[in-house]
Amino acid sequence: MVDDIDTQSAPPPPQPAATPAGGFEFNRPTIVSLLYIASCIVGITGIIGLVLAYVWRSEPHEPWEETHYIYLIRTFWFGFGVAFLGVLTLIIGIGFLIMLAAGVWVLVRTIMSLVKAQKREAMPDPRTLLI
Repeated sequence: MVDDIDTQSAPPPPQPAATPAGGFEFNRPTIVSLLYIASCIVGITGIIGLVLAYVWRSEPHEPWEETHYIYLIRTFWFGFGVAFLGVLTLIIGIGFLIMLAAGVWVLVRTIMSLVKAQKREAMPDPRTLLI
């Protein structure tokens, strides 16, 4: 009888968060990715996503999320740098192509992070500049 009381008072072990069947999970890397994608239409959301990535990176999180934060932060800064180079080279006529390439590169990397975040998988090599 004493054993029954001890086992009933123990809290159940924590269960891992599961993705809803056929649903879309709004985890933190997903939110940052969606803000980056929205910046194609509303430019300021990319900066909001960057700030959130830095803030959430400093908070406790699951190990797979860390790789997404590194990947998304690097995506923003390198994309910003290349886009700035594109603006500087508009005068000589190749800036538009550079900015277009930077936009496609950022979009593809962001979508890749979004897909992996939905599966709760780590990015394979978050420090790479390749897609």
